[in-house]
Amino acid sequence: MTEDILINVSPFETRVAVVSQGAVQELHLERSAHKGYVGNVYLGRVARVLPGMQSAFITIGLERAAFLHIADIRENRIERAHGQTPTPIEKLLFEGQSIKVQVIKDPIGTKGARLSTQISLAGRMLVYLPYDPHVGISQRIENDAERTRLRELVQKCMIEGEAGGYIVRTQAEDATEEEIAADIDYLAKLWTSVQNRSRTSAPPTLLHEDLNLAQRVLRDVVSADTQSIQVDSRSTVAQLRTWAAEYTPAVQERLSHYSGERPLFDLYSVDEEIARALSRRVELKSGGYLIIDQTEALTTIDVNTGGFVGGRNFDDTIFKTNLEASLAIARQLRLRNLGGIIILDFIDMENLEHRDAVLVELKKALSRDRTRVTVNGFTQLGLVEMTRKRTRESLAHLMTEHCPVCQARGNVKTARTVCYEILRELLREAHQFNPREFRILASQSVIDLFLEEESQHLAQMGDFIGKPVSLQVETGYSQEQYDVILV
Repeated sequence: MTEDILINVSPFETRVAVVSQGAVQELHLERSAHKGYVGNVYLGRVARVLPGMQSAFITIGLERAAFLHIADIRENRIERAHGQTPTPIEKLLFEGQSIKVQVIKDPIGTKGARLSTQISLAGRMLVYLPYDPHVGISQRIENDAERTRLRELVQKCMIEGEAGGYIVRTQAEDATEEEIAADIDYLAKLWTSVQNRSRTSAPPTLLHEDLNLAQRVLRDVVSADTQSIQVDSRSTVAQLRTWAAEYTPAVQERLSHYSGERPLFDLYSVDEEIARALSRRVELKSGGYLIIDQTEALTTIDVNTGGFVGGRNFDDTIFKTNLEASLAIARQLRLRNLGGIIILDFIDMENLEHRDAVLVELKKALSRDRTRVTVNGFTQLGLVEMTRKRTRESLAHLMTEHCPVCQARGNVKTARTVCYEILRELLREAHQFNPREFRILASQSVIDLFLEEESQHLAQMGDFIGKPVSLQVETGYSQEQYDVILV
């Protein structure tokens, strides 16, 4: 299945869309004011050790201290792998200690970045593991003969006396000995540079910064299925060609500068797709729809038949809607970059064969995802539990913020509810103060209700407290905002 990669570059942000079969399949966004930190290596300082949580806070130079759990400490992993009793974190770290760490999760919401001492450096074909002396092969390379060939090739090309190991990436399938050797040489130089900087720097210091978004796309996203990479910035194309010439020569011929009159993203309706990816509701072609709710702990996706009436019978209608939804769900997870725990609420299916078929279709659609995904099947309640590795913030977190009107509740109080709150406030104020008059400042909808349907209740309250009550519209107020002024 062929795909095209579109890169839109501006001084303030870089946007990437992966288009396949006429539809946007992936979206990536990086803003100059808010760059991601995943992959960066720092020399940090231990700020605080928490024995009760078996974790520590590390200062690495970001706004908030980063979080290091004992499970992400190299020594702990080695002990557990050998069946030994793990050493507690308070015996591994102490406050003020310098420590080399790598960001494995960006700061998300109120949480700081998550760190690991198990450092890895990614190249085009390989991932270098300085502290882990073994050679692993990507599970996506399924041919046993090719897996054996690549393992032998890496072992042959490894630099003599080198302590670390490698993970062979999917892109390395059918790679030549020269390509593998070049990647090993590049990664060795990179690690040497990191080590030299760590010896001469004081914490907190950035030792290695991961590539920018456009370069990461060439390294991580481009595959044999990619037929073109269009970039709408002449200077960025020149930079990418220079970078590709050294690290990914095979990509060069697919790189091109887009110079059309219409904006590149307009040509493929990418902006419309971004707007839809921020919406709670996703329409299906059959007439059904998805409702996607993202919370702090998990994401829920609800499938509904909507206007789809189907053909032969009710079970058939449900089955077809769920099949279509499974494809849409996999695409929405990629588009929105949703991660963590995800609960899928398909329409209930009594037929076990239909359930199995939907699950197979879902797993097949998710197999295209570049991010690690696990699907646990249907629960007793008929829900599908799954997880998707979360390393960077979702599209919604990057592009939106909590609504200042509803405070992220997703709804606001009705005008009538606000009217009754104001009447109770009037009563409270009348018990405490003795003004000449009470003046209500509120939105147009609330004042209109007081003048019409709630006028009798307002008049009764005025009579009860024995003071005149006047009304004033404040156009800048939301429906929930109001003030009671003592005149």
